Amino acid sequence: MADLFDTGATPKTEGPRPLADRLRPQTLSEVIGQEQVLGPDAPLGVMLESGSLGSIVFWGPPGVGKTTIARLLADATDRHFVQVSAIFTGVPDLRKVFDAAKHRHANGQGTLLFVDEIHRFNKAQQDGFLPHMEDGTILLVGATTENPSFELNAAVLSRAQVLVLERLALADLERLAQRAEKELDRALPLDGEAREALLEMADGDGRALLNLIEQVMAWRVDGKLGRDALSARLMKRAAQYDKSGDGHYNLISALHKSVRGSDPDAALYWFARMLDAGEDPRFLARRITRMAVEDIGLADPQAQNVCLQSWQTYERLGSPEGELALAQALVYVALAPKSNAVYVAYKGARSAAKNTGSLMPPKHILNAPTSLMKDQGYGDGYAYDHDAPDGFSGQDYFPDDMDRTEFYDPVERGFERELRKRVDYFARLRRDRGPR
Repeated sequence: MADLFDTGATPKTEGPRPLADRLRPQTLSEVIGQEQVLGPDAPLGVMLESGSLGSIVFWGPPGVGKTTIARLLADATDRHFVQVSAIFTGVPDLRKVFDAAKHRHANGQGTLLFVDEIHRFNKAQQDGFLPHMEDGTILLVGATTENPSFELNAAVLSRAQVLVLERLALADLERLAQRAEKELDRALPLDGEAREALLEMADGDGRALLNLIEQVMAWRVDGKLGRDALSARLMKRAAQYDKSGDGHYNLISALHKSVRGSDPDAALYWFARMLDAGEDPRFLARRITRMAVEDIGLADPQAQNVCLQSWQTYERLGSPEGELALAQALVYVALAPKSNAVYVAYKGARSAAKNTGSLMPPKHILNAPTSLMKDQGYGDGYAYDHDAPDGFSGQDYFPDDMDRTEFYDPVERGFERELRKRVDYFARLRRDRGPR
């Protein structure tokens, strides 16, 4: 039997490679999408043209090219490429990486250190990169799916430029599909609608698309499959959503602002997106109720009751039936008249209270349960409002050393239109009767 380790022996053939690996771009010009980063006038294009590549943090969803671009940047700048993952790398491993980079640096070669999931390193570990970034030992390229503003410390962010990578558009995914067909030397066995459905299934993730294409190409089919046949054979990939991460906050922000903008259709869309991604309906019930308090207020006092009743209905019915009650509340608050007048008034009153927190109430509105307090003038001059012909005395209830302040300014919408009349009515009586 021939010795495979003998130089004359036939070398072992390479094992099968996934399609995503076979189609990995070899130059930056081959990268599909991300023109806002890679174009001639975009940040990386300008850096490479000027020969002054700095440390970078790529922020974007999975499957949009973060690792590939980092590797190609190393090739373009003649740096040694080192890749680590924050999930599997500890401090001892980083020391070895830094020591090897120092050795290369001493011999005239730079190191591009690509750190995947960099947000998973704690503050102390992130600080460990700083001296090696500053002395040129490494050029750091981090990748994260989470908002760097929240997950990376200020010291790292001050030394790196954050570049946002976007989900691939359908046109980008189509180009990638054509590239895959050329590599495999045959067309996808799909009609036009099924092909479009396949691209949509990838949800902007190029790697996911290539994995789906690899599955489809392995099928033995006669002719071309339609959308229904494709859907029966393939499951749509789960939407990218982390209930404690950036996706959660992005979608709840979209939901809240759709309600504030009185758009029930957009609100229902984001509501459905969050439910499909696995969001807790109780969280949504709480947030919808908050919308009624914060954005509707007294313009429609009934809105809070609708939200609370829908929340209670959900608790009794559970999912999925109870979610319809939440949807009804969502539509109600989206179409309700909007006012943040009480919200603004409350914040203003809180601010004034903090600034004047030691001022005593005026003596005429203080009770005098003891003779000493009566001798001090507590309660003197208090006008009992019910004794006034119109039930309004017009007295000043602010501290003696504080000017009267108008915090509540109701809007001319919904029920607050009626409250505006009442506020103006009492203000007019107060002016007519003068200070008391």
